[in-house]
Amino acid sequence: MEKKLYIRALSIAGSDSGGGAGIQADLKTFSALGCYGMSVITAMTAQNTVAVKSIQPADSGFVGDQIDAVLEDIGVDTIKIGMLFSADIIRVVADKLAATKIPNIVLDPVMVAKSGDKLLKDDAIEAMVELLFPLAKVITPNIEEIKVLTGTEIKSAEDFPGAAEKLFESGVENILLKGGHLESADSTDYLFIRKRDSFESFHYPGERINTKNTHGTGCTYSSAIAAYLGQDCKLNDAVKFAKQYISGAIEDGAKYQLGSGHGPLNHFYDIWNR
Repeated sequence: MEKKLYIRALSIAGSDSGGGAGIQADLKTFSALGCYGMSVITAMTAQNTVAVKSIQPADSGFVGDQIDAVLEDIGVDTIKIGMLFSADIIRVVADKLAATKIPNIVLDPVMVAKSGDKLLKDDAIEAMVELLFPLAKVITPNIEEIKVLTGTEIKSAEDFPGAAEKLFESGVENILLKGGHLESADSTDYLFIRKRDSFESFHYPGERINTKNTHGTGCTYSSAIAAYLGQDCKLNDAVKFAKQYISGAIEDGAKYQLGSGHGPLNHFYDIWNR
């Protein structure tokens, strides 16, 4: 695959002071995959590998100013959206992006941190579904987020198609449902692509890696998909390449001990191991 120079990748997400998730994970991923990473910070979190100690949301007007500053000068080829925290921020982000017509928007509907701490206000969920789902090329919810969005209990991969059907009703175009939290021997993810009266599905098998260093996996996976979409990959290929990347980052990150909770991945494993 031939890479374009200066793929402009923007992350709209929260800051993780521990460096493992959020904006920090996204920028590391963009850099590792050959993109020029930019950021719009929606909230600042005081967190580490164990817990989120506090959250300070950005003013929604300032979030809009950050988006304008990037778009007016540098421009954007691909966008990953993560933690948005509030309905006010969601409305500003949706208003700005609706006017851009940028086709490559990956939405990771972040609601809860790995530690279990809430990262999205309850009244913001409806705004995210109504305003951002229709703008996204693909959404990437985990099992807990699927339950919140659809009311569907996911106990096995057999429950994914039904959940996808419910999510399609919200106007989303494509859905990646991840099997990492399932109690199964492997870790297989499923991409559902909307067709006129049905949907097409792809699956991406992966080895289940025995490690607690999984902080930031959702952020990293979605930003990797955005990076590959920016390099003109078709969606199913972008997910395939992103799955390979995230699997390598988890496997190599398992070698290290950083903090006493859920440690980070090694986003630069391919560079470190050359």
